[in-house]
Amino acid sequence: MNYNKKTVKDIDVSGKKVLLRCDFNVPQDKTTGAITDDKRIRAALPTIQYLLDQGAAVIACSHLGKPKGEVKPELSLKPVSVRLSELLGKPVIMAGDVVGPDAKAKAAALKPGEIMLLENTRFEPGETKNDPELAKEMASMAEIYVSDAFGAVHRAHASTAGVAAYLPAVSGFLIQKELEVMGGALANPKRPLVAILGGSKVSSKIGVINNLLNIADTIIIGGGMSYTFAKAQGAKVGKSLLEEDWIQYAGEMVEKAKEKGVKLLLPVDGLAATEFSADAEAHLVDGVDIPDGMMGMDIGPKTIQLYSDAVKDAGTVIWNGPMGVFEFPAFAEGTRAVAKALAETDAITIVGGGDSAAAVAQLGFADKMTHISTGGGIPRGQGAARRGLPAGQIISVRAAPGSPRESSVSESRGERRSSEVSELSRLRGSEGYGACSDDARRGLPAGQVRAQ
Repeated sequence: MNYNKKTVKDIDVSGKKVLLRCDFNVPQDKTTGAITDDKRIRAALPTIQYLLDQGAAVIACSHLGKPKGEVKPELSLKPVSVRLSELLGKPVIMAGDVVGPDAKAKAAALKPGEIMLLENTRFEPGETKNDPELAKEMASMAEIYVSDAFGAVHRAHASTAGVAAYLPAVSGFLIQKELEVMGGALANPKRPLVAILGGSKVSSKIGVINNLLNIADTIIIGGGMSYTFAKAQGAKVGKSLLEEDWIQYAGEMVEKAKEKGVKLLLPVDGLAATEFSADAEAHLVDGVDIPDGMMGMDIGPKTIQLYSDAVKDAGTVIWNGPMGVFEFPAFAEGTRAVAKALAETDAITIVGGGDSAAAVAQLGFADKMTHISTGGGIPRGQGAARRGLPAGQIISVRAAPGSPRESSVSESRGERRSSEVSELSRLRGSEGYGACSDDARRGLPAGQVRAQ
């Protein structure tokens, strides 16, 4: 596969108005609204600075949280505009809406070398529905579309997929970096290739597992999803997280791994508790069966050793999803041990976004990893994603049938990219471990909210 895609450096942006899709979906303090981690804002700076230096007028946009088409002041991007202004060392003009009178007036008046930020795109009901009218309205303010929101690239939303049907579209430097790193790891990996999958649900990682069975040498399963696999193997899981509808699928994946000669490792012991609580007493379960009335919360010491040994001699390791409820200290050891194993190996180590990245940072191993993706959730459900394509094909989307640009979209946004970006987008992001509070499920310390 060719992962060399057209970027902002391949087009002339001087004097042009550029609609730049960023991922400013940052964690904030619940009480004050203060941004608690500006990593995603910083990740966008190289593309923003390049556009400004080249004399472009930048119209940045992003979502924040899940306002579900309603204007919710607590999810305004105003704090982002303040922080972005501080990082850039120049004013960031804040629009009071997305495609309303204020946004359009400020976009029309925007001069080369200036930057403005639209309000939360999800304040618009049509954003998550990929409403073509909303996409047209957004596109009407600019001449070029640049996507640099790797954490949202898989979503078929108006600001990710829709606008690309009406404007020339290229990727930013963050997208380019993610494609180069992850594309290289998948296209020609240093072997053995070990993939570690955790998080809560098998259903959220269908495409991931299927793809990995074709390229990985070893697949390690942990987290809440492991109990569906355990059940498929005839084990008792107590009241652990379980997806009844996916038991057969999990069993089929085990058999498929055997057929393909892929080593698939499942927990051989674990920590369990009678309730989902940070104060719950941890009980070591030596074996694969979880006692009735208890739920699995983390992998055990034998499993930790098994998984660490698998990582030790790996050439490439891809990690996506925690091994247990790592936000609860009593059940964080499995995730910490995996992070430590990755930190100590000589392998190329790539950590998916979301909970995996949060865990690595929280546990102090971030600087030991080869690459930590900025991506968020795994694509699921919508349209193209169900057919094996990324839902939001920022650099692969074709013009919508009948759109003004149907016959003039460049090859760089052709069908060939769909499968490539799909393969990458499936291998990033994670789902939280289990049925708990939003904070806990996303692996964040109390007092923070991270909207997805």
